[in-house]
Amino acid sequence: MQGKKTKVVTASAAKGLNMHKGKSKILRHNTACTNPITIDGDLEDVKAFTYLGSIIGEQGGSDADVKARIGKARAAYLQLRNIWNSKQLSTNTK
Repeated sequence: MQGKKTKVVTASAAKGLNMHKGKSKILRHNTACTNPITIDGDLEDVKAFTYLGSIIGEQGGSDADVKARIGKARAAYLQLRNIWNSKQLSTNTK
C-alpha cells in the first residue's frame, strides 16, 4: 500500500498537486496488515469517516450511516414540531 501511495504522491506532484498529511486518513478494510503508511510522517488510522455526507466504516456496511441520517431527521422534526402542531398558524403558512 505504501508503494501505491508513493506513486500517487509522485504523479500528483508532477501535475502540481500535493497530498495534505492532516487531511489524509487510513481506513483498513478486511486486512491484518498494520504497517504504517507515511507522507512526511505517519497517517492517522481511523475506524470510520464521513465522505460526501455518508459514513464509511471498517466493515463497509451502512448501519452507522442509516442511524446518523435517522438521528438528523429526528432532530429536524423535533425543532419544527411545535410549529406544525400550532393552532395559531394557518395550514398555508406552515
